Parts: sequence; C-alpha cells; structure tokens
Amino acid sequence: MRQPPLRAAALFGAAAVACSVVLVATTSPAEAVSPDIVVSQVYGGGGNTGATYTRDYIELYNRGTTVVSLAGWSVQYASATGSTWLPTALAGSLAPGTHYLISENGGTGGTTPLPTPDAAGTTNLSATAGKVALVTSTTALTCGAVCHAAPGVRDYVGYGTAGDYEGPAAAPAGSNTNAVLRAAAGGIDTDSNAADFTAGAPVPRNTTSSGGVRIRDIQGAQHLSPLNGQTVTAVPGIVTATSKTGFWMQDPNPDANPATSEGIVVYTTTVPTVTVGTSVTVSGTVSEYRPGGTSGTANLTTTELAAPTITVVSTGNPLPPATLVGSGGRVPPATVIDNLSTGDAETRTSFDAVRNGIDFWESMEGMRVEVDNAAVVGPTTTAGELPVVPAGSGTRTARGGIVAQAGDFNPERLILDNALVAVPTASVGDTLAGATVGVLDYSFGAFKLQVTATPTVTGGGLARETTRTPTGSELGVATFNVENLAPTDPATKFSRLATAIVQNLAAPDLLTLEEVQDNSGATNDGVVAADVTLTTLVNAITAAGGPTYQWREIDPVNNADGGQPGGNIRVVYLYRTDRGLAFVDRPGGTATAAEVVSNVGGKPQLSLSPGRVDPTNSAWSSSRKPLAAEFTFHGRTLFVVANHFNSKGGDDPLFGHRQPPVASSETQRHSQATVVCGFVDSILAIDPTASVVVLGDLNDFDFSQTANILVGPGTLTDLPRTLPLADRYTYDYQGNSEVLDHILLSTALLTSGGATGYDYDVVHVNSEFADQVSDHEPQVARLLIP
Repeated sequence: MRQPPLRAAALFGAAAVACSVVLVATTSPAEAVSPDIVVSQVYGGGGNTGATYTRDYIELYNRGTTVVSLAGWSVQYASATGSTWLPTALAGSLAPGTHYLISENGGTGGTTPLPTPDAAGTTNLSATAGKVALVTSTTALTCGAVCHAAPGVRDYVGYGTAGDYEGPAAAPAGSNTNAVLRAAAGGIDTDSNAADFTAGAPVPRNTTSSGGVRIRDIQGAQHLSPLNGQTVTAVPGIVTATSKTGFWMQDPNPDANPATSEGIVVYTTTVPTVTVGTSVTVSGTVSEYRPGGTSGTANLTTTELAAPTITVVSTGNPLPPATLVGSGGRVPPATVIDNLSTGDAETRTSFDAVRNGIDFWESMEGMRVEVDNAAVVGPTTTAGELPVVPAGSGTRTARGGIVAQAGDFNPERLILDNALVAVPTASVGDTLAGATVGVLDYSFGAFKLQVTATPTVTGGGLARETTRTPTGSELGVATFNVENLAPTDPATKFSRLATAIVQNLAAPDLLTLEEVQDNSGATNDGVVAADVTLTTLVNAITAAGGPTYQWREIDPVNNADGGQPGGNIRVVYLYRTDRGLAFVDRPGGTATAAEVVSNVGGKPQLSLSPGRVDPTNSAWSSSRKPLAAEFTFHGRTLFVVANHFNSKGGDDPLFGHRQPPVASSETQRHSQATVVCGFVDSILAIDPTASVVVLGDLNDFDFSQTANILVGPGTLTDLPRTLPLADRYTYDYQGNSEVLDHILLSTALLTSGGATGYDYDVVHVNSEFADQVSDHEPQVARLLIP
C-alpha cells in the first residue's frame, strides 16, 4: 500500500448516525446527477398473475453522506406516453446508505407480501413501461409527457417503451417477475436510465433493511470499479488487516459470484484506529490507485475507499474465512494470463475469473487468501518478497522452480510481501508448511499476498551445483554475468565469485564476463578503465586455488554503454593458457573501431582481436557492444563473440493493464541480434566449417525472436534449447525460471569424429538462492577438440 503525505482521517463512533443532523436538501433537476436520493427500483408486476410480490412498489436510496428529510416530497407515476401524474406523498427521513420503500396498488396474484413500507399509495404501475419521478413537492406535475428536466424533479426513470427518460434511452422493461433495478443497490447515477438500470429479480428494501452498496458492488466483475469516483455510504465489512496508511476489510456475508471480490482497501493516510476483527461501515469515495506514479503507468490499479468516514459497529468479530487457492479451492489458470484483451485489460467489458489469470487474481483483490503448503519458486528478495505457487502448479524445474515457456508465463505465481509482517528467508525448493494466509494486494506489476502471519519454512535441501572438469580433449567455454562487479563491492563478493568460478564452474579455459564495472564503480567521474576490478577478481581466483587468468577487454566511451550511470559496464574475456588455449592478439581495438573479417588464404581472420562488432551502429545505442576475439586450441582457431544485449527495462509487466504486454525493449535486441548474425555470417561465408561461439547475457528467452534471429536457418545452435524443459533456465524473475543467458555454436562444433561435439551445463549456483552472489547462473560448454 502507498505511503502518501499524512492527512487526518475522520473517525466516528457507533452513535454517529443517531447523532447526525437532519438536512433538508435543496432542489436540483433530474438532468443533473442526484447527490443523494435516487429511485433505486420500480416494480409494476405486483398482484398480477405469476407475479412475485402482491403489490407494486417504488424504492428510493440515499447515495449521499448525510441524512435527507423527505417531508413534503412525493413519488409520481405516469404511463409510458401519458401526461397525467399521480403523486404518492412521502414522510420521514432517509439516512446515508439506506433504502425507502413505497408500496402502491396490489392485486390477487403474487406470492410474497412486501416488507413494511415507509410510505403507501394506490397507484397502479405498469409492469413493462412507464415513468416515475421523484419530486420535492406533493403537487402533481403539470409538465406533460416530458418531465425529466422539470423544476422540482429530483430523479427520473423512464422504463420499457416510455417516451421520456434520462439520457439517450429508457431503462429496460420490467415484468411480473422482474423489477427495474438501479446498479450497485442504487449507488450508481450517471443520468442515463439505459446505463444505470437493468431488469432483475425484485428485492424490496425499507429503511430498516440492510443491503446498501456492498464491497462486491464496488469491485464489480471487472478491473475498474463501476462506481469509480462516486461516493458510497455505509459500506459494511470486517477489518482483516491494518497498515500504516489504512486497512483492509471484507464482507462477512458474500454472494455466490466468485468474480466479484468481497474485500477492499480503505485508505486513511495515517495509522488507522480500528483493529482487526472490528465490524465497521465506511462511507467514502471509490478510487482507483495506480501504484508507481508516472513510472508505473503500466500497472493495474487497486480499488480503494478514500477520504473515509468510519463507523464502528462492534469489535472482536471472527474474520471472514480466507479463500483457499489451489487444490480443494479456487484453482488458478495453468497457462493463460490474459487472452481477452486487445490493448487494455481495464477497459474491456468481458471478465473471466476462471480461465484468465489476471482476472482470477483480480476477483479476490483485497480479500483474505490462503495457500496451503505453498511451493517456493523464487528466493526471498532483498525487498522481502517471496514468489510461491500452490502445490501442483505448472511445469516445474528439476530443482523446484516453475518454467517460463512460450505461451505460459505461469499465472499461478503469487508473491508474498512484507508490508504487514516479515516474510521468511527461503530458496527454491523450500515449502511453506501449512496455511499461508494474507490479504491480496497489487503493486509494481504483480499480485501480492500481504501475509498476516509469518509462514514456517520447510527446507528443500537445495544444493549449489558443481560441473565436471573438462578432459584434455575438451575446451571449457563459459559465460557469467557478475552483476555490476566493482572494486567498491565487499571483498566477500570477489571471494564468492572466485569460489564459484574455481569450484562450481571447474575453472573453465575461457570465461566471458558481463557487467564488469570500471575502477570507480557507479561513481560518475569519467573513469572507464577496469584494470583494478579485473586484477582484484583474478587475484581472488588464484587465492581460491584456481589458475592464473589473463584478460582482454576494451574500455567503453564514458556512459555510452548503458547500465548504472558511471559504472561503464562491459564484457570481458578471462582465459587460462595452462591447458593449451592461446589468445590471438591483434592490436588496435578501441571503443569505436569496428571489427572487420578478412579472407586470408581461404580462411577468415579478424582485423582486431579483441575488437568490437560494428560499435557505432544505432543498434548499440546506450547498450554494451559485442566483443569478438580469436583463440586457438589444439591447432584449431575459434572465433568467439561475447555479448550483453539491451535489458528488458521499460517492458510492461506480465500482470499490467496493457494486454498483451508491450515489450518495447525487444526491438533493439532484434536489431542487435541481426548485427551479430551478420557478423557470424561474414565468417562462415569464407569458411562454412569455421568454429564460432556466440555467448553471453542476451536478455531474452530461448523461445524469443532474438534467439530465432541468431539461430537463423541453422547457422547457429542455441544450447539452452537442447536441454530438457525442466532444466531450461538461467535466471529467476518473480518466480519464473527463464533463460536469459545463452551459448550458441556453429555447425562445426556440434559434432566431433561422429560423436556429439559438446557437453553443455547450466550451473545453478545463484538465481534460486536467497544468498546469491549474482542474479544470473553461469553456464559452460565443453567443446570436444582433440
């Protein structure tokens, strides 16, 4: 929930209504939206054969915030085209959020008597078509057949084939079994009879009846409240959780429609004085709050009651039961987040809480939700968030995560948040024992369960992986995003990275690094050299028992390659020469000098090694430039291209209101992939049997168009695609196990002597663990080069 500027919130005791001052409302014409009293129902089938009720009735509702005197007012009826108006006088007053029942003529039919009316008349209403006016006098109208804007007319309803009405068309016709019903129990008034009314089963209510606007009427079966911007009164609920700026409440008497949430946030701006278990009624303005401000425009809104007036009814009440999500309860959709929207989930009229994940979670917004034995599918983040799924969800990884794949970004995922109580530290493969309960919230692109009690973690025993050491005939080629590595990082980060490289990655012969920062880290001081960063890492590797690595890289133009301002991240080659690998140095590489492939005696040769691939191309604007280099191993030349493509920053969230989500960043990655693909083609055009390795953090999925462009018509093989689905991931984002890092091989490296020419392993040491040293997994390909 947001943290706005503090502002005092009104809070009233249980006697607030009894002590209210009765106000006499001034006259406003029906063509202006009524601020308080409206006609909420018209039923003309009373006493007819087959009717529900024995008498006709008209019902009023006070949608305002003050008690209104009805003394001297009347309701008046005329036939659909008639000009004679028949008044029924009213008396007494009407409190906010309550109804007023006027009985009219009856007959011998019908099965049910009306509740005790608050006023009575003898007018015979038509069941199917007519006109009803709420008038601030008892004198019969003399305006003829068209009276919706006449002086003294407070509200006006034309229904069926009526010749006069508010707005562009009449309300629908009633019948012997259907009344003409104003939406939201009377709470809506847009001065359009056609829009504000529907035909439905009659529900007559008097001043002693409950049944004003309920939370479900505010939430509706949609993303934006049908009452957005309107004032609602005396909305009942039980307080289920409190925060620093408000509280959640839930209706203890739900209806049978799972698509309409029974919970809502009440935004008080300061710490509320109500406590959990308090029964309250709340009057306030329905508001749709979009978290994140201008930077969060892609987020869904959260429906809330703002500027509330709170009346305490009682305390110490049991909480409404939590809705179970998962087996035995409401089961989330397995694959689809949104297949109904064609641009915006918040403006579409269709809503499917069974088959659409975004609607499924929306239908429980603000409610108490329970997940039993929740499976942890992402580690607890530094922000205190923990992704989980109900047991039995999705395609699970071999280590307990849940795999993102084309057409399935796992709508089952739910993020536990710590706004109310602490979220436990957990890693992938752990389980939260028993019931995890909280109130369903939304922020920053995801539905979140604000847990009301800290769950208990049952450890899954997940261990960090260790890959095998290459044989003498194998060349170990690896890639590793080291997440903004800088000399300003603690020594423990360097030592942990060194341990991962030496022990878990088995000290590969060649290792490309991404996100290596300059010597001053994120300090924006013009420094671009990274020799201190790399010396510190290489020394840490040696101290961890590893070989002596050398490095090659090209310093970027200051602040030209994206990433943290001042950090000047770049890609780097680390390599060891004690097992036969040699770097082919060709000097002259600079930040802006372009690599050129030449034909030398029928063999491709790079003009620079290392050298940047087309660095001035607009594809690399504010992004890392690829670094190409030549190596030799056992007499074979290898061409290697290290990459760190444009990030996904700025893309819409999966659960945002723009649906399908707009992935604006992928356009640049497609251009980058095209440039790299062209560079590889220039090598293979000279020698189709050339050994080429393209690797690094491509910031895109194995099933993405970015990967498709690089693969081309079989030019390269993307090794993540060769893995079983349950092993296909290098990153964990909000609980989705997904591929962002890749190693791609040319055809010459796929086989060796009739056997498979490579052995590929994503080494899981980071993304699944709460105590990660980087957010990416390293990966290694052992290339068979006898």
